[in-house]
Amino acid sequence: MILYYSGTGNSEYVAKRIGNEVQDEVINLFEKIRNQDFSDLFSDRPWVIVVPTYAWRIPRIVENWLMKTKLGGSPDIYFVMTCGGSNGNAGAYLKKLCKVKGLSNQGCISITMPENYIALYSAPERAEALAIIERAEQKISDSAKSIRKGTAFSEPQVTSKDRLKSGLVNDLFYPVYVHAKKFYVTDACVSCEKCEKVCPLKNIRMENGKPKWGKQCTHCMACICRCPKEAIEYGKHTNGMVRYICPKKCKVDRTEKSSWSSSWL
Repeated sequence: MILYYSGTGNSEYVAKRIGNEVQDEVINLFEKIRNQDFSDLFSDRPWVIVVPTYAWRIPRIVENWLMKTKLGGSPDIYFVMTCGGSNGNAGAYLKKLCKVKGLSNQGCISITMPENYIALYSAPERAEALAIIERAEQKISDSAKSIRKGTAFSEPQVTSKDRLKSGLVNDLFYPVYVHAKKFYVTDACVSCEKCEKVCPLKNIRMENGKPKWGKQCTHCMACICRCPKEAIEYGKHTNGMVRYICPKKCKVDRTEKSSWSSSWL
């Protein structure tokens, strides 16, 4: 079973591509995370978790969901992480998670996709983004092939810099940088409420037709990138910057379960 979480569409695309190649069910975790739904899941086939890389590890909101949710059936679990550069030493932390959960870790692989973390970096224009995705296709297929054959992903080489990023830097990055204080809305806002609906933590509420951010932000960039009027900014950094939504879509051949309306994707 393929389980994915995606803020701006990169991990969604990869999850559906893998789902089609291994012919397995694909489930969007958005509503489960948003509603704190930790009900048991069952799969006879290996679990495949497809998520973005947040500060060189899997998103904490996904880690929290995994820790609280029983994954029954197959003990095997694969991790596929989309990233703009590197996932650091994320695999070491996933091994610890699997040990706690009693799951058989089949490895972690990173897929380089277009950068979407516009709170800190710049996103590519459409043509460049499509080129990056095209370069990722072979690795996506190779990942699917390993899953289909039941072989573990190869262990990546990890440097001391990788360990530092996934360790100390990650520990400091969340409390220091991951907050919603810099988000604000401009006069371009048309009160469509889309930002509120795409927030996985219900951290946005509408007041007098305008979004207000709370303290539970995870920096998924869904609100700022999915705003149809580009009316949301993050400090001065995003002024005039390209908003990123994965420009390439993939339909699933098998059943996809998700309560996140396709109108928001």
